[in-house]
Amino acid sequence: MNRRFYLAAAALGISVLGRLAWALFFPSKLILVDLHVYVEGSAHLFDGTLYDWTDSSRSPQFPLPFTYPPFAALLLYPLHFLPFDLVAVGWILATTAALFGIVWIAFEMIVGRAAMREQSWRTAAVAWTAGGMWLEPVRSTLDYGQVNVFIVLLAMLAARSTRWWVSGLLVGLGAGIKLTPAVTGLYFVARRQWFAVVASAAAFFGTMGLTYLLTPKETHRFYGELINDPHRIGPVGSVINQSLRGALSRIAGHDIGSGLLWKSAVLVTAVLAFFAWRALRSGDRLGLLLIVQLFGMMVAPISWSHHWICLVPLVLWLRYGPLREAFGARLMFAYWMFNTVIGIPFVLGTIQKSMWDISRPWFLSWLGAANSIGVLVLFGWMIVVGRRVSPVRAADRSLEREPYPVA
Repeated sequence: MNRRFYLAAAALGISVLGRLAWALFFPSKLILVDLHVYVEGSAHLFDGTLYDWTDSSRSPQFPLPFTYPPFAALLLYPLHFLPFDLVAVGWILATTAALFGIVWIAFEMIVGRAAMREQSWRTAAVAWTAGGMWLEPVRSTLDYGQVNVFIVLLAMLAARSTRWWVSGLLVGLGAGIKLTPAVTGLYFVARRQWFAVVASAAAFFGTMGLTYLLTPKETHRFYGELINDPHRIGPVGSVINQSLRGALSRIAGHDIGSGLLWKSAVLVTAVLAFFAWRALRSGDRLGLLLIVQLFGMMVAPISWSHHWICLVPLVLWLRYGPLREAFGARLMFAYWMFNTVIGIPFVLGTIQKSMWDISRPWFLSWLGAANSIGVLVLFGWMIVVGRRVSPVRAADRSLEREPYPVA
């Protein structure tokens, strides 16, 4: 192992120790606030109050409810038997390990599995994990104790797998935990991998069936009532909501809901995503997966800035991927690095008077659409350059084959 590897490993170790120290010795109301909700909220899974319980001690402006499907509460339920500090340490370490998995798989999809045996790429994976911990989506996820890194890891493992039933199981389980990972199914639909699509649907309905057997009241309430209420998750117009609905609501000065304006924006985004998909080579599986993940972030009613973990593999794809020498690639990379290092939505969120305020000066409204505008420009750039340039270095050629039988 060379000196660079040891430096990268040291940087990762310092980053992890820094995050642990921040969580354990410099407490504030918002540090690991969502992890508190997971642990304390899931404890009510079997007493019939899972979706009535709220925690206002850490967020007086908005009492925090448990917002995930009951299957998530079932997985989290054992945690409330453990000391919270122990859970916190384990959560941070597991999040870091999951981030390393995301970075590793991203590199593997870009340069191929054989190349990941080389010390230089292993060093790059460790270094980017250390740096990735301080990019805004991951930084906020670690601050809040969120599940986002695990969710993205499931999606990347699903796309990486050579077994259709594994891919489907991972997507279905992810959707059972947080619903939004269901968008990954579009990746398999677009690639006509129907076995994986069917398996993911079966796994998702399996999570519903399991919790219906254990807690029928909570399951029926979530899927029959709460699933269509985005306001329960939080204020749609808050600047940290980087979805299309959030961005357009701030520009309009009011919640636009799911009316014509939102539907038109979704249609435009879907068209751009479709042609961006068509513009990329079929072997560029990471690029194709990122299109699907970014589309999901855009069309969800609420996509908090810390939900955008897919920006980590995106900057890797822009820096090392097959279009890295294309016109505008460095500008795209610079934009997303600036956005994730600075955390434009996070910075604007610290200066807003109330998370419930939607109306604001026009320049703050447009600046607060940093992610949404960036995605639209990115899709447009992919369409323009995707078919006009030859990839500098394609992914492992084995990835161009279908990873499992197509139905």
